[in-house]
Amino acid sequence: MLSERVLSKVVEEVAKRRLVLDPTTPDTPYPLPKPGQKYMLYVHVPFCQVLCPYCSFNRYHFNEDLARPFFRNMRAEMRMLKDRYGYDIESLYVGGGTPTIMLDELCETIDQARDLWDIKEVSSETNPNHLGDEYIDALHDRVQRLSVGVQSFDDGLLKQMDRYHKYGSGQETFERIQHAAPHFNSMNVDMIFNFPQQTPDILISDLEHIALCGCQQVTFSPLYVSNSTFSKMSKALGKMDYGREYDYYLTLDGFLTGGDHPLFERHSIWTFNRLDGTGHKTHKLGIEEYMIAYDEYPAIGSGAITHLDGHLYVNHFSLSDYNAAIEDGRMSIMGVTKLSKKDQMRYCFLVNLYKLRLDKRAFKDYFGCSVEQGLGIEMAFMRANGAFETDDENELTLTPMGRYLTLVMYRKFLSGMNNLRDQARATVAGPERMLLFEDTACEYEAQMVQEALEAKLGKD
Repeated sequence: MLSERVLSKVVEEVAKRRLVLDPTTPDTPYPLPKPGQKYMLYVHVPFCQVLCPYCSFNRYHFNEDLARPFFRNMRAEMRMLKDRYGYDIESLYVGGGTPTIMLDELCETIDQARDLWDIKEVSSETNPNHLGDEYIDALHDRVQRLSVGVQSFDDGLLKQMDRYHKYGSGQETFERIQHAAPHFNSMNVDMIFNFPQQTPDILISDLEHIALCGCQQVTFSPLYVSNSTFSKMSKALGKMDYGREYDYYLTLDGFLTGGDHPLFERHSIWTFNRLDGTGHKTHKLGIEEYMIAYDEYPAIGSGAITHLDGHLYVNHFSLSDYNAAIEDGRMSIMGVTKLSKKDQMRYCFLVNLYKLRLDKRAFKDYFGCSVEQGLGIEMAFMRANGAFETDDENELTLTPMGRYLTLVMYRKFLSGMNNLRDQARATVAGPERMLLFEDTACEYEAQMVQEALEAKLGKD
């Protein structure tokens, strides 16, 4: 599709020029909260049993001797946010990596957050093998929204991703979701579409599994990569085909929201909430997606990215540098990107269209100009491609084509954020660098690197 190719190229070039990481120093000030404002806190746990070939988030193979000091320092970083900077946190989102990789440490971290602040809701990511009774018993009173990374129920795709032998078959995952879903306010199943080897029949089968598994919410994001993961992903999964992405998106959107009695309603471009027989949501939760529920938020943990006051602050990807910063009594920022006013307008435009509606009056009140004045080229492109169902003085809403073009913009924006992470990752040196790029090392070399890293960090 020509419009997809043009839009992808434009957003890619803008992200490449604007998302550039500038190094910080230990004296770089951490931003203060706005008076009276409540925030969401993003918590990043960078450990996994399996490193998925498409993932560009900061992640290391799990090792308990590395993970326990990290969790301890992350809780210290959390306390600094409260005691030193005065942040008032009302919502917690724990991502990764695999947050449930150490259940006792995760529970202690959530409990500390509740001791520090009046936390209304906690969201946490997890993997299918962590849906057993031990995890349910520990988390159902602590976590309101549990998001399980399934990606697909197809065993062939799971084997390609090296998830089948680690996390179980598609059928095993399906049964675990059915068992766990009733114990949480919202069980979200995180899916991916447009894998190179995903056929239309596989996509329909995944959708049928979603319809029957009992989850209250599903996220169907398109596959997107970064420069650092492109080669590894292509080798494991095959060559990407964006030419069919639009058709796949229409298929899943129609399956989930179509007909006289739809199974789901759209919450955003690629997140859908289950409906009951009367057309109402089957769950009540204030925060459905943290990225769109809060315009700004602090973030803690190795590799976390804070978004505050028109800046993106990136934490150390190196575990040893992260630990050293926290133990020295300072926040762990290693780089920052300043967003211009135009960048902030584009981000506002994108995020609000991702939420399916842009309030033109709110945009003008915040930026001091209309969306047409601030983003004339972007508006002209979207109008020329029939993107808007409503386009009046008050609001913008989207046609099916508009939803797809917004999906393309958001996919490319997230790829740009992945490339920002690549810039941070590129600064990691020594043994940790080999762990982060371990696809170039044999198993023996990886073991040697692991031992060297343990010696460097210590086992206390």
